Amino acid sequence: MRVGILGPLRVAGAEIGGARVRALLVRLALDPGRVVTADRLIDDLWPGEAPAHPVAALQSLVSRARRETSGIIASHPSGYSLDVPVDEVDAWAFERLVRGGDVHRALGLWRGAALADAAGLPFSAAPAARLEELRLTALATRIGLDLAAAPPADGDRTTAKRRATIDGGERGVDGDGLGGLVAELEELVAAHPSREPFHALLMRALVAHGRRAEALAVFERIKEALADELGADPGPDLREAHLAALRDAEPSPRSNLPARLTSFVGRSEDVARLKTLLGGEGARLVTLVGPGGAGKTRLAVEVAAGLDVPDGTWLVELAAATDVRAAMEGVLKATDLVAALRGTAPLIVLDNCEHVIEQAARVAERLLSEVAGLRIMATSREPLDIPGEMIHAVPPLPEEQAVGLFMDRAAAARPGLEVDRAQAARICRELDGIPLAIELAAARLRTMPVSVLVEQLGDRLAFRGGRTAEPRHRTLRAVIDWSWNLLSERERELLRGLTVFSGGATYDAIARVCGGDPDLLSSLVDKSLIAISGDRYTMLETIRQYAAADLPGLRQTHARYYTELAETAEPHLRTGGQLRWLALLDAEQGNLDAALRHSADPLRLILPRFWSWIVRGRRHEMAEQAAAVLRRVGDVPPEGREVAHGLCRVLAGGEPTAAVRESDHPAALSFWALGGALGPPADVVEHTEMSVERLRTHPDPWTRSAALLVGGVVRFEYGPVAGAEDLLEPALVGFRKTGDRWGQWAALYWLSLVAENRGDFAAAVALAEEPERLAAELAGLDTPLGPMTFLLRAGQLKCRAGDLAGAAATLERARESAARSQDQEMAARVMHARAELARRSGDPGAAARLLEAALAMDLDTSPQFRALMNVELARVGEPVKPLRAALELMATCSDRTARASVLEGVAEHLAPVTAAELLGAARALRGIRESADPFVGALAARCRDALGAEGYEAALARGAAIPDPERYALRGPLPDLCRTR
Repeated sequence: MRVGILGPLRVAGAEIGGARVRALLVRLALDPGRVVTADRLIDDLWPGEAPAHPVAALQSLVSRARRETSGIIASHPSGYSLDVPVDEVDAWAFERLVRGGDVHRALGLWRGAALADAAGLPFSAAPAARLEELRLTALATRIGLDLAAAPPADGDRTTAKRRATIDGGERGVDGDGLGGLVAELEELVAAHPSREPFHALLMRALVAHGRRAEALAVFERIKEALADELGADPGPDLREAHLAALRDAEPSPRSNLPARLTSFVGRSEDVARLKTLLGGEGARLVTLVGPGGAGKTRLAVEVAAGLDVPDGTWLVELAAATDVRAAMEGVLKATDLVAALRGTAPLIVLDNCEHVIEQAARVAERLLSEVAGLRIMATSREPLDIPGEMIHAVPPLPEEQAVGLFMDRAAAARPGLEVDRAQAARICRELDGIPLAIELAAARLRTMPVSVLVEQLGDRLAFRGGRTAEPRHRTLRAVIDWSWNLLSERERELLRGLTVFSGGATYDAIARVCGGDPDLLSSLVDKSLIAISGDRYTMLETIRQYAAADLPGLRQTHARYYTELAETAEPHLRTGGQLRWLALLDAEQGNLDAALRHSADPLRLILPRFWSWIVRGRRHEMAEQAAAVLRRVGDVPPEGREVAHGLCRVLAGGEPTAAVRESDHPAALSFWALGGALGPPADVVEHTEMSVERLRTHPDPWTRSAALLVGGVVRFEYGPVAGAEDLLEPALVGFRKTGDRWGQWAALYWLSLVAENRGDFAAAVALAEEPERLAAELAGLDTPLGPMTFLLRAGQLKCRAGDLAGAAATLERARESAARSQDQEMAARVMHARAELARRSGDPGAAARLLEAALAMDLDTSPQFRALMNVELARVGEPVKPLRAALELMATCSDRTARASVLEGVAEHLAPVTAAELLGAARALRGIRESADPFVGALAARCRDALGAEGYEAALARGAAIPDPERYALRGPLPDLCRTR
């Protein structure tokens, strides 16, 4: 944990002094990642009388806290926030672990009284009390689990039954451990004399320890105390513990449950919920519903074995039955079930009800009506649908549990086999997390390597089980056959039709494509062949493989539906409502991709998809899809599809066609930026300026703004840089009016580049901060277009603007982001930025180590980046070799600002005449007369002092006229530098 408040304040790597500073950090830790307003902080930290200048006092307090911590306090216009993930604050991690049932780990986080360093401040009272209450509840749960895991002191036959499954394995407490539990509970009862759960647990622990009389005495004491102090009777937990203490030692419950043959892995939350439903909450019929192979029977047996049912637990297996009543009579050895069960409180497990569902429902309803103490746990692929039924869904396993099951069964199949967890996770995902499928796959490792198993996953339906497996569980195909054979023909037809969808579908889509009847859909959901997630119907890939059929007509209907959806969504992607439409397209990506593969008119569909790819920053995906479409349609565009065809050609590296040049489609406006393979066309400036003039009066405000944006970008990259702002600023105004975040992001980003180009780093920082938020909303965290890029850029700009502390904090966030995303190129770029920061902070050794490590990664990065790294390396070490490398990399580069930065970096090491000439060449590339960059200003002043004003201006003019300044530097100034060295 980076921040601990469950006890005295603890911040990883920091010693925090000062009571008020510690209270500030405690207050921020109550809301990690969220802004706490300055007013709120002042009220909370000075609850009596605020200081004379409260805002200044708060700022001073925050400054002290920042000096003692490592960049964990972030500023906001309205206040401050703790810039730490929620799970790295122990109080929040504690609550998550408790909710997840991991009370042992949760309680291990406590080191003392919660919010101890804010004790006495009013803001801490309520959260501290809530955390303490949750701790006591978790403590009772933990003791209950340990007590359930403890064998009784006399070691009788019920020992095995008293073990508990914890964290996927068995955890036991020995007889001496019972004594420890008794001692712990006695202390808790003394500390919390009115807390009934601790008294009930103490009674149970005393009984298990063979001290029944003491348990009864505990009950009498608490009963008397409750009556005297509260005028209340003991609650149900205490009464049940009392009855257990009164009961004589009893024989093992009657049961026909099978003993375990393998370990039970995962499903701990399911087990806990089902025990609660059938035990404490008094549900009388609970039906476990899920697809075939999900592990319903195994879960039901595990739960039943863990319940204390004095009147017996009976498993009635219906898989081979045709008469439910007869099967129950055979198990219970009675011909009159009602008479045999009346007056008792047994648990009956009705297993595999789906093929006799009507009978099972009727028998269960009658028995529950006639036998008041009876409880039934049923397993079925569809509910019994009778009054009082509680449904417990048994879906496929979550990935972590699925991997645990696979690793366990793989180890059993071939002891000593080492399976990479990432590879196991892939296998489990391919198998939809279905436990039976995972067990069948793991068993195959007895005779084959993991790599061969991976290759066979496409034929999963043929995976075979062991010799004693029931026929319906011998293969995955047999599992689904069992469900398929119970469907009507109309249900089968609809299930086949649903296989054309990829990633699920809404009801509207199913109705439009398949003509889906809502009753039929509901029936398939009930039979666990499809599921509902939010507003979407989903299907496991295993079932899709089974039911898939050749349905060309339906596929074209599917393609038309999603083409129309993409066309409807596309205009909304350029408005303030774009996030909702982007989310819709994200949800339908699988269907959109499938439609593109099968559509008879793929160019119609790909055209409205271009803009969503651009906005999301998914250029690689866009290029791949465009190439696939071109392979299908050929080199000649169909009539009416010239623009889409031309854009696909540009993405494949071809020249833009006339149709693309003349189109006002969003993607066509920036066609020169899409291809990349051939670079921008020679007439890009002329063409773009003509487009700007043509579209200035376009009726659509977004198109007008987009034309201005593209014009500004082209001016900055290829034309007169000085005129870029004249187009970018009105573009930003227009995009703000439309609400388009992408347009605002792009305009602000390029305006920031313009400010950086003229050396105004403070302005560049201000312009760069808003795009980070906009890009995060559009593309999500840690994508090429997301905050990672902007964190890096903001860190570099803050460094050059002189805000070294701000730069360090921002670059640390960028480093963490790059590590999370495993983006090696971004990691190298962050190392480069941190090296510059180290140099500017006076630590050239650290800078050199960072740069050498980044260069040693030997990544296929852009020549601009490698050149700039070499320039930085020259500043902290021997300069000649890295400067030569930088100039050679830039010799054929078209990036004018990168070339200018390299020339300025080389000039730093040269004599005044050649340094001034390279500064003149850099100014010409940047399109400016004077740079506001302090570094460039200092270098220019040195040259001016050495050459005089007239000589300096002449050198600048000569440099500006040099057609190829990199080659000029390589031929003359750099060799001269070598000789002087």
